[in-house]
Amino acid sequence: MKALRFYAPGDVRLEDIPEPVCGDDEIKIKVKNCSTCGTDVKIYKNGHQNITGVTTMGHEVAGEIVEIGKNVAGDWKIGDGVQSIAAVPCGECHECRKGWMQVCENQTSVGYQYDGGFAEYMIVPQQVLKVDGLNKIPEGVGYDEASAVEPFACALNAQELLGIEEGDFVVVFGAGPIGCMHTRIARGVYKAGTLAMVDINAERLKMSADAVKPDITIDSSSVDVVKKVMELTDGRGADVIITATPANVTQEQALAMAARNGRISFFGGLPKTDPTITCDSNLVHYRQLHIHGANGSAPEQHKRALQYVASGQLPVKDLITRHIKLEDALQAFDIVAKGEAIKVTVEP
Repeated sequence: MKALRFYAPGDVRLEDIPEPVCGDDEIKIKVKNCSTCGTDVKIYKNGHQNITGVTTMGHEVAGEIVEIGKNVAGDWKIGDGVQSIAAVPCGECHECRKGWMQVCENQTSVGYQYDGGFAEYMIVPQQVLKVDGLNKIPEGVGYDEASAVEPFACALNAQELLGIEEGDFVVVFGAGPIGCMHTRIARGVYKAGTLAMVDINAERLKMSADAVKPDITIDSSSVDVVKKVMELTDGRGADVIITATPANVTQEQALAMAARNGRISFFGGLPKTDPTITCDSNLVHYRQLHIHGANGSAPEQHKRALQYVASGQLPVKDLITRHIKLEDALQAFDIVAKGEAIKVTVEP
């Protein structure tokens, strides 16, 4: 079968490799869609500390069951459409026992420790099944939509921590796929009031705004975004700010524009070579700000995200603006890196 294999930073190859064998405690799927994200581009360029050997990339996976190991429990059938979690908690550590599976200290990942979905077939490992991380795709949801549920679940995790209230003024930094998903969740699930989307790329900002229709767009390459938000809120500031971009300055701007009792999500991680920002601690103190990190998602958040997509509460089909064959998967990384599409999905 064909698979996109990571060898080293800058060395990713589409190869013919043996079709994987399903173990007694595993499920084998025929991959229908594996969507891409900025993390795939970072792995391609820089590698990842959890990838220590040659591996098949791809972690936003949906497919059809073709084989079920004899020890696998549950109501699974050949032909079932399924979607898999990407980050795999152990289910046993202190954090998992507390219900904090997003920050499991023993977390492993599909496409890192386990071969991923940029391939014709993929094994769903026992570790995924153990934590109920494989989900049947609801009727009416396409494989391409289901493959995009993983980033939706991550965005949902962040917003569940924030406690967005109906009518809140929400600012989303970043007009990529994650920024679009945050905008949809804030409006569709939490009934936010005014939604402002911010980006430095005017073309990408327009493309994404045409899809998710924020109330306001701000091109921060030409506008003082903090000043603009303060003007729009009559000097009060934004109730909620989500930095869905790996840029230090957006985190600093989020602190500066937050209203009293404002909630901030540092959703996008910063480069490991430059992970610090300047924080005016008095702003945090006197405005009683709440600053949250957000790391991945838990298995149950995938289930909720799938149901939101199935119900139409969180549309995703229109966000998938490019479909690419597996043979051209490296082109998908280029498209993502250049911001030429909202969401790109690979179809083996």
